Amino acid sequence: MDYTGLRRMSDADRGRLITTLTGLRTGLRRLPAKGPGNFLLATWNIREFGGTKYRGRIPDALYCIAECISRFDLVAVQEVRQDLVALKQVVRILGRDWDYIYNDVSLADGGNGERLAFLFNRSRVRFTGLAGELVLPSKSASKLVAQIARTPFICGFQSGWAKFNLCTVHIYYGEGKKDDPKRIEEIEKTAKLLADKAKSYINLDDPVDYSPENLVLLGDFNIFGREDATFQALTKNRFVIPEPLLRQKGSNVSEDKFYDQIAFFKETRGIECSNAGVFNFYQYAFNDPKLYKGVMPASAAFNTWRTFQMSDHLIMWTEFNVDKTDAYLKTLTREQASAPKGGTKKAATKKTAKTAVKKTTAKTKAAKKKAAKRS
Repeated sequence: MDYTGLRRMSDADRGRLITTLTGLRTGLRRLPAKGPGNFLLATWNIREFGGTKYRGRIPDALYCIAECISRFDLVAVQEVRQDLVALKQVVRILGRDWDYIYNDVSLADGGNGERLAFLFNRSRVRFTGLAGELVLPSKSASKLVAQIARTPFICGFQSGWAKFNLCTVHIYYGEGKKDDPKRIEEIEKTAKLLADKAKSYINLDDPVDYSPENLVLLGDFNIFGREDATFQALTKNRFVIPEPLLRQKGSNVSEDKFYDQIAFFKETRGIECSNAGVFNFYQYAFNDPKLYKGVMPASAAFNTWRTFQMSDHLIMWTEFNVDKTDAYLKTLTREQASAPKGGTKKAATKKTAKTAVKKTTAKTKAAKKKAAKRS
C-alpha cells in the first residue's frame, strides 16, 4: 500500500482518514493472512465505481477500498463505470505489485454503461493470457433475453499450482422481487453456456493430483435467497458453491440477501476451500456520521451517502490451499516405482545395448583365434 498521498492532505482530512483506516485495518486482520500456500479470492460489487453521485468519492473511500482489496490476492469487481479515474487511483494506492484487467462498457439496454474488472496481486497471481467476453449464440436467444445485458467477462489466472478461469457477471436486477423472469433467464443462459463450453476452459480428462484447473462463475447475481429459482438456475447447470460459503450471511448491507456468489463448475478440482466469509467493512469504517460532518453533502442521508462511497454490497471471499508440491512429488514417486527393476526404461535399454556389444566383441575375438590356428 502507498500511503504517501496522506502527506498532501490537510491536518483535519488526514486525521479523519487515519482514524478510519486504523479501525478498518483492525477488522481486516480477522481475515486469513496471506501465506506461501494459500489463495484468497473475493468478489465485490463497488457501487457506481467511477460515478459522480454526491460529487463522487472522497479520498477516504478510495483508501478504504484499496485497504480492503489489498487483503486478498484477486478481486472480481462489478459495476465499474466508463470513467476509470477512481479505479486507477485505487490501483495506485495498492502499489506497484498490483495490476488490473477490464472489459469495455456495455451499451446494451440494461447494461447501464458498466464494465467488469479483475484486480490482482502480481507477486501472488499470474495472468495466463485468457481474456474474453461471453456472447450468447443466436440459437440461445429468446424474446426475453436476446443477449446478456452486461456481457460476462472471463479471464485466466494461476496462483501457486492451481489455475482459475474466472467468469465474472453482473446479472440483471429489474424489479425488486426475488424471481424476476429476465434475471432467472440471464443466470440460466450464462451458466449453461459456460457449462457447455467447459472443455474449452479446463481439461476435464486430466487427473487433478497437481496443477488443477478450475472454472469459476462469480459476481453479482442479484439472488435474493438460496431457495429461489434464481439460485436453482445456477446450481442446476452443475455449478457448485463451496460448502463454507453456504453457511454465510447475505452480502447486502443488511446481510439478508444473497446477491453475490462464487460457484465452481461441478466441484473444486484438486483444491479445497478451507475458509470463506462475507466481510462487513461498515463495522469498522464509515459508521460514524459525526466524522463526516462538513464532508458529506448537507442534503444527503448518511446511510445512503456511504454506499456511494464504499458500496451497497459487502465483500464475499474464499480461501484455498494452492500448494500441490506434495501431490506432485507423490506422482514422481509412483512413476519411479512403476519403472523396471534396475532403473528406468532408458537405463535398462543402455544396459541391454552394452551387453550386446560385449557379446559381439567376444564372438569376433573367438573367430580370429580360430582363423589363426588354421593358418
